[in-house]
Amino acid sequence: MKTCLVTGGAGFIGSHLIERLLADGHRVIAVDDESTGARGNLSGATQNPRFEYVAGDVADRELMAGVVDRADVIYHLAAAVGVALVAKDPIACIERNVEPTRFLLSRATERLREGNDVRFFLASTSEAYGKNPKPVWSEDDDLVFGPTTRSRWSYGASKAIDEFLALGHFRQHGLPAVIGRFFNVVGPRQSGAYGMVLPRFVDAALAGKPLVVHDDGQQVRCFSHVQDVIRAVVGLTENEAAAGRVFNIGSDRPVSILELAQRVIAATGSASTVSFQSYSDAYDADFEDVRRRVPDLTRLKQTIGWEASIDLDGIVRDVISWRKALRAGEPA
Repeated sequence: MKTCLVTGGAGFIGSHLIERLLADGHRVIAVDDESTGARGNLSGATQNPRFEYVAGDVADRELMAGVVDRADVIYHLAAAVGVALVAKDPIACIERNVEPTRFLLSRATERLREGNDVRFFLASTSEAYGKNPKPVWSEDDDLVFGPTTRSRWSYGASKAIDEFLALGHFRQHGLPAVIGRFFNVVGPRQSGAYGMVLPRFVDAALAGKPLVVHDDGQQVRCFSHVQDVIRAVVGLTENEAAAGRVFNIGSDRPVSILELAQRVIAATGSASTVSFQSYSDAYDADFEDVRRRVPDLTRLKQTIGWEASIDLDGIVRDVISWRKALRAGEPA
């Protein structure tokens, strides 16, 4: 049994990770300020005597020092969430992402120096690649950001700094840190409030409203079920060979956003139509998007033998069932 700290534990991915860690027999401490997460996501975990919830900000050094000092494994998932938030408040995006990561890594390294066995997982993002023009992205590819006059790139740049910090602590101090770059993780409990496309589409289809697609809908993405992602996160963090390395985590099956909308309409049997909205209307006049985002998963598969277990149609069905249950007043 280990004590696992999960920052952002009340969030979409964090809550699923906590359920997995508890099922594996570990003690879990969750920290969340509930700015984008919801304590209701942890309704099942709260019944477990090995679970502890701490309502607080990961930027609170005194608070975080206390919980890090009790942890054997740190899963750092807390971060600014969603394109809409990043476009609106780039200052908060940078501050929320960089400083807490720096402190957590430093504190974990102190514990390592004291003779404790500590492991660290950093949740990063495909946004770290920026707008690299390659059709498929590998972990050692160049990061290609747009100009600083376009606030959209502040998120990817801040997460790249997080990665440099984690890798620095591995190389200079031996902290077993693993970095996972998430590619469009979806599934039950994901909110559409911060621009996440699949829950937005499902809600619109169930309500018989138009599904709003940005630009021409030909942007290409890959969607992975949160349960598959959690298997990768835990598998990498527990694998000695993964320390000090960066891994793409997600699906490598591309689909256009327009096709995703059409699949949701078909799966719900909705009479909804598709409408189109410009980026300037959705975000701001200087918003710049990435047309294609597809990961190379070779490193992930070779290191832990990972394969996705749920395809896109299964993901869409799962999200639809979850949203229907919520609309009917059933537990999440």
